[in-house]
Amino acid sequence: MTEGLDLTFERVFASPSLNGPSPREAKLSPDGRYLTVLRNRDDDLERYDLWGFDRETSEWTMLVDSERLGTGRELSEDEKMQRERARVGNLKGIISYQWASDGTGVLVPLDGDLYLAKLDGTVTRLTDTEESELNPKLSSKGRYVSFVRDRQLWVGEVGMEAAPITPKEGDTIRWGEAEFVAQEEMSRLTGYWWEPNDLRIAVQRTDEERVGIVTRAAIGAAGTKVFDQRYPVAGSDNAVVELFLMDPDGGNQVKVDLTSNQDPAYYNADDPTDFYIARVDWGPDDYLYVQRQNREQTWMDLLRVNPSSGASEIVLQEQDAGGPKGKGYWINLSDNYKFLKDGSLLWWSERDGFAHLYLYLAGEDWRSLQQLTKGRYVVTKLVGVDQEAGLVYYTATSEGDPLEQHVYALDLARPRASGVTRLTESDYTHTASMDEAGKTLLISRSSRNQPPQSYIADGTGLRLAWVEENALDADHPYTPYVASHRQPEFGTIKAADGETDLYWKMVTPEMEPGKKYPVFYYHYSGPGPQIVTRGWDGALQQAVVDAGYIWFELDNRGTANRGVDFEQPLYRAMGGVEVEDQKGGAEFLKTLDYVDADKIALYGWSYGGYMTLKQMQADPGLYAAGISGAPVTKWELYDTHYTERYMGDPREVTEAYETASAIPDATKISDPLLLIHGMADDNVVFENSSELISVLQENNVPFEMMLYPGYTHRVAGENISPHLWNTIFTFLERNGVTPPE
Repeated sequence: MTEGLDLTFERVFASPSLNGPSPREAKLSPDGRYLTVLRNRDDDLERYDLWGFDRETSEWTMLVDSERLGTGRELSEDEKMQRERARVGNLKGIISYQWASDGTGVLVPLDGDLYLAKLDGTVTRLTDTEESELNPKLSSKGRYVSFVRDRQLWVGEVGMEAAPITPKEGDTIRWGEAEFVAQEEMSRLTGYWWEPNDLRIAVQRTDEERVGIVTRAAIGAAGTKVFDQRYPVAGSDNAVVELFLMDPDGGNQVKVDLTSNQDPAYYNADDPTDFYIARVDWGPDDYLYVQRQNREQTWMDLLRVNPSSGASEIVLQEQDAGGPKGKGYWINLSDNYKFLKDGSLLWWSERDGFAHLYLYLAGEDWRSLQQLTKGRYVVTKLVGVDQEAGLVYYTATSEGDPLEQHVYALDLARPRASGVTRLTESDYTHTASMDEAGKTLLISRSSRNQPPQSYIADGTGLRLAWVEENALDADHPYTPYVASHRQPEFGTIKAADGETDLYWKMVTPEMEPGKKYPVFYYHYSGPGPQIVTRGWDGALQQAVVDAGYIWFELDNRGTANRGVDFEQPLYRAMGGVEVEDQKGGAEFLKTLDYVDADKIALYGWSYGGYMTLKQMQADPGLYAAGISGAPVTKWELYDTHYTERYMGDPREVTEAYETASAIPDATKISDPLLLIHGMADDNVVFENSSELISVLQENNVPFEMMLYPGYTHRVAGENISPHLWNTIFTFLERNGVTPPE
């Protein structure tokens, strides 16, 4: 037997992290000299401090100690919810910051207040209030600090008292905040934007009056809080979102024209406010640019807005890759675009069936279009642009192998293959960011046997310095477990259509000849995340393998990074092809002589929890047991932007929603089921599980459940996480899904 310690769930979630240090929010200073990161502590993996690396002296310095400076003040409910939207609700200390434009310091929000930390070590407190300062920013030139407080936008010169520049209009009006669906589904977390010269601000005004109220009971250990949450469920009214342009003192206010020139084939003629503001940016011409998306998310207009009058014109239009309206696809939103100094626009689109980069040339009214990348692969991120050298940096999957992502440089003078250079190593999967000048890369990478590493590189990809080498040396927290670390295997099976390749990953325990082993079948299955990659997957799966289980995962049709045709089968058919493809994974496992065909257990959370239910309903007896965490059970209970993107409007396609629901066939579940849900979940609200619970109970269908008082959609923590995972495996043991003796 291989020597090495077996992992416990207690150790997996304890400090220090077995993944090693995990710096967040890495940013280069405006002059490129300093690199700043949020670094978590060895004794508390969820608490982050601000550190700076001086590239001239190669020295690290803690710029802000969150524990020493913080007050421990309770965050407002609005800030807690914003953190949940940003998926950082579990983190403590500093979770974000912004460099001053002159490079002398950074704006740091901490415990609901704002601080300005200088590179000389001095820290100035800018606010001291019981209320939280939401969405804080330094203006583009650094003269002003701005934030949202009590549903108004406040602005003040740095070091001076701030004042509200928008009116107080009641409980349904918010200024300067992104609405719920923008935060949750569009990855747009802000609701105001400074003009590059600090002369004007674009400010969102959100009217939530027509949005339905969901009475959410946040059931805690010592009591219950009831929140009347404005939550736009599928098929209901969204908030009315408007944009206003104003001076830093709130003067010279004009309303942006967002409703003109709407094509009636795509927009709601009866309600011209029924659309989404997807993205807002200031261009190099000092005009405002707004991406306006129709409700169906099959059409998008790029509007050019006059900053003085608010008048708008359409300069670019994007249509779903499925063609004319109703052909069955949607527009995936992206931040992969950039205005160049000459007025040209780099743009990301899936119009040819795969995600690629395009260039709209200046001076041609953006009708002169050049495709820069092309092939059966996807561009996943526009990293940066060196405009002096004419180089565009981006990450993309490899053609023929979507399991790795690499960093590439493209010469604008020679686009396509002849002008493309790969800058990163094989056998790793990479992410990257860049300074504004496009001269320095910040690259993160991991592999199946290397936890995440990060380093600074020049424009050729040459590593200049490690940010976090994270080597598995004698001092690394994971080193005691390296000897028993099991390597994953990868392969493909055919989808249910008999043609499409589906990628799988498997990690097996050290097996004895002639013995058969149970499978822990991990899945998400929904649109968006790609689960199977060649990157580091952390210690959790190793703990499952150490417990004697085979870890298996498979990406079905509908998941990301395989192109439009791979995603499209989900359209108005959730709970269909995913169930069929994952069934193919189970049937493949049953052909392996070392797999115990009677001991394949499903586990999934959120969409994965939904899929556990749908798979158990579709194929009783195929799976030995299922664990469903925080499942969506009725898509009518989920929000507009996400649900209607894939399913359409339930008022128009009622049958599609009925077929996709996990409620009508709930009584077909005959195999052991464990249902898990946080009782304060504001994303997949607890009503999803409570209705399922009621149906199962009323029909005398046995099941087990574990509920977590006070926890939201993220049921996690140093003690809660091992409790959850021990609960899962105790459930499997009770139902005979156990390793061979």
